[in-house]
Amino acid sequence: MSLAVLRESIADDSVDLIYLDPPFNSNASYNVLFRGPQGNESAAQIEAFDDTWHWTDSAEEAFGEVLRSGNGAAAEMLRAMRSFLGENDMMAYLAMMAVRLLELHRVLKPTGSLYLHCDPTASHYLKILLDAVFGARNFRSEITWKRSSAHSDAKQGRKQYGNIADIIFFYTKSQDWSWNWLFTEYDRAYIESAYRLTDSKGRRYRRDNLTAAKPGGDVEYLWPVRRPIGGEWEADLDDEFLEPKEGWEYKQVPPYRGRFWAYSKENMRKFAVEDRLAYARSGMPEYKRFLDEMPGVPVQNIWTDIHPVAGKDRLGYPTQKPVALLERIIAASSNPGDLVLDPFCGCGTTVHAAEKLGRQWVGIDVTHLAIGLIEKRLRDAFEGVEFTTHGVPQDRAGARDLAARGRGDKNYYFEFEKWALSLIAAQPGNLSKKGADRGIDGNIYFGKTNRAIVSVKAGDNVGVSMIRDLRGVIERENAEIGIFLTLTEPTKPMISEAAAAGQFEMDGFSPVPRIQIVSVAEALQLRDRAVRLPARRDDAFKRAKREIAPGQGRLDL
Repeated sequence: MSLAVLRESIADDSVDLIYLDPPFNSNASYNVLFRGPQGNESAAQIEAFDDTWHWTDSAEEAFGEVLRSGNGAAAEMLRAMRSFLGENDMMAYLAMMAVRLLELHRVLKPTGSLYLHCDPTASHYLKILLDAVFGARNFRSEITWKRSSAHSDAKQGRKQYGNIADIIFFYTKSQDWSWNWLFTEYDRAYIESAYRLTDSKGRRYRRDNLTAAKPGGDVEYLWPVRRPIGGEWEADLDDEFLEPKEGWEYKQVPPYRGRFWAYSKENMRKFAVEDRLAYARSGMPEYKRFLDEMPGVPVQNIWTDIHPVAGKDRLGYPTQKPVALLERIIAASSNPGDLVLDPFCGCGTTVHAAEKLGRQWVGIDVTHLAIGLIEKRLRDAFEGVEFTTHGVPQDRAGARDLAARGRGDKNYYFEFEKWALSLIAAQPGNLSKKGADRGIDGNIYFGKTNRAIVSVKAGDNVGVSMIRDLRGVIERENAEIGIFLTLTEPTKPMISEAAAAGQFEMDGFSPVPRIQIVSVAEALQLRDRAVRLPARRDDAFKRAKREIAPGQGRLDL
């Protein structure tokens, strides 16, 4: 999450609902002892975050900001954690999270809610931080989401229970918060057991008590019943019950044995007219509770009915969460038109669900790759969707500015490269850049096993030799197609050299150029349609299924 974006762009008390799924175990390695900068072991055996969280100047600065924040509880809690854990990766993670949670508390409305999604790696520490920032009295629920089916690592010698659940902490900013009860369907076995009776119209129902232990209103009255020969007890709907009628048997029902009617005589008459009364052998009337009028089972804090993303729903993002998970959270803790914020929006599941449910939304992420994926996802899923993207080039001038910053900072260059690849929905070829890219900046997969290699160039000095190099790379890699994605317009010799590479043909599809030159300007306008591929598989950013929704929002980098 970009802390600067949160501070500069999100106003106090402006957000109705926050969902965050911070990168708590990015490429984690498990069951190792944390060590401090001097190599000393920490006080507890906890799980490590190898590549994301380290105790550096940034962590020290975040720690200091929390101490100076004015939130005494958060400052004291973080100080105690540092005393216990020392200066290690977990402590760096907690310091970074603490300063962000303070900002999230600031932007949340008094009636707003926050859901923090995590796994057991750091959930116990995060809950302590949340108690300090939001107040322990504003803790609402600890939700357990079963994210995968049972599995066993016994053959690998693992000596512990399988971990198949994530934790979602639900906090509010105050004691008055937005809430909508949600319900799930009844289990079939429960229906067959509890709603085994049917009326003359075939409607399933169960019998329910009409009495109560305490009287209320006009509940002290007699309710006459009769039993025709061979029939069932029926209600007498006459206005007065003074004299017995022929064929009727009057029984004194509540008040008796310390019980009273739970409903007024007027409501009892209404139930009778609507055929909502059934009678026990004793003649006692009972209420027919129809199955088709019941909302279902109220959602509790253990969620086993939302399955992980699989198959065609996968968009290619490693930590993608199911839309149904976010739909449940958004539906329960916000209303149409409310503002939903995801400060670690990743592949955009939160903004997708918010758009679908008619909420306004803001998504923040630190990588162009994630923002590019979300833009494609929203355009694929929602026809005519409107949103504004901040911090990402919108034209050639913006692209040049991003590339220029990269000339002095390789990290910025890699961000330009990933942004450019996202325009044509290509998968980065070497995300970590820990080794040479061997001329492969990105890949696009098509057909069953086919591959297009992408080379990205941000400089002004492009020439025909680069096209020859790309041709050599696709031959070396046995790839079918090469894409030369360039910020600078290609020269005529480059175009001629690309054409000389010939065509690639695949059965059932028209031939396409084997070497294709695509300018960033073209990619900005045409997106993935700027590349000509037969039978594209879209392995990088798969196409989201079409949805219908009225929402609008913004993305921030």
